[in-house]
Amino acid sequence: MMHRFAFFISVAIMALPQGVNAQNSTAEPKPKDVLALMKQTADWQLSHPYPQIRLPRPAADWTLGVYWAGIMALYNVSHDKTYLNATMEMGKSLGWMPGERTYHADDHAICQTYCELYLQNKDPQIIAPTKQLFDLIINNPRPGTLQFKTPGSQYRWSWCDSLFMSPPALARLYAATGDKKYLQFLDQEWWKTADYLYDKDEHFFFRDSTFFTKTAANGKKVFWGRGNGWVYAGTARVLDYLPEDYSSRGRYIQLFREMTESIVKAQQPDGLWRTSLLDPEQIPNGETSASAFFCYGLAWGINHGILDSSTYWPIVCRAWEALSKKVHPDGMLGCVQRIGDSPGSFDENSTETYGIGAFLLAGSEVYKHLKSSNH
Repeated sequence: MMHRFAFFISVAIMALPQGVNAQNSTAEPKPKDVLALMKQTADWQLSHPYPQIRLPRPAADWTLGVYWAGIMALYNVSHDKTYLNATMEMGKSLGWMPGERTYHADDHAICQTYCELYLQNKDPQIIAPTKQLFDLIINNPRPGTLQFKTPGSQYRWSWCDSLFMSPPALARLYAATGDKKYLQFLDQEWWKTADYLYDKDEHFFFRDSTFFTKTAANGKKVFWGRGNGWVYAGTARVLDYLPEDYSSRGRYIQLFREMTESIVKAQQPDGLWRTSLLDPEQIPNGETSASAFFCYGLAWGINHGILDSSTYWPIVCRAWEALSKKVHPDGMLGCVQRIGDSPGSFDENSTETYGIGAFLLAGSEVYKHLKSSNH
């Protein structure tokens, strides 16, 4: 898909973290080409709802939650009301309701988009069900456990994916209401999960407690690509709305930077990441949903002054170039691992809504950097 882009600046690779291959040298795209590819993938998904789905899914589930987050990111950089209008229509059709399971983080993901729409027009009906949901959860905590697949584990953020689903919604609800109780609950639950699932040696997250003792074919620990993508992107999306003077903000930034170093080392020579981060040979093909989340987080970190641009921007360019090659001529993003909870196989025609959502999030941050650099 490189014919989609006109490249004009060679990016020198300087001061790259240890483990980054010398093949990283690439060139950066023009902003208009990034935006055009984002629109093409978004338009394909809008015209192909629920692609290749085995069973019906509720419209407010997590797979659509991340997709609409991506559509909002596209609107915020393009200002094309096609995408704002589509998102508003989605919300209206669902009555602005979250998913059906009150305490389950997956059913909170769509609330991120509701809150962002509220911040656009301040219509209180847009966030009323979201506020009601989180008020109920905070005022009526359920006993739960972080030990996965045991009774009560779904009442807590007991799997690493959940750190993308619920916390960014709470951060946005704080931004919408100014009520710090949402941040306090977010902070409390985030660090319970992080302290439990984060491997302080490898600086990756176990998907859940059932992975603590698993090993890959090469004898290393099993860290799922997309699972860590969820956490990395979720950290960025919490920091988007966490006040600069919030007491634990530094902990989130430290976590983000630690993960960054491990993420960069796990990037493969083709610019993508594998579904098993420490055993890339297990499934040697590059997977796009994890790669898009990592690309998003890296670009976000640069744009927010958390990561050094000269060090990490070349890595972002490699990732975006590689991702662009996985977009089919009609706009479908391929090589997305299907719904799962561990490293799994996929092919060039595997696609899912959350993959395109992650791709749009990545593109939005790449575009912002290019525009801020006056390209």
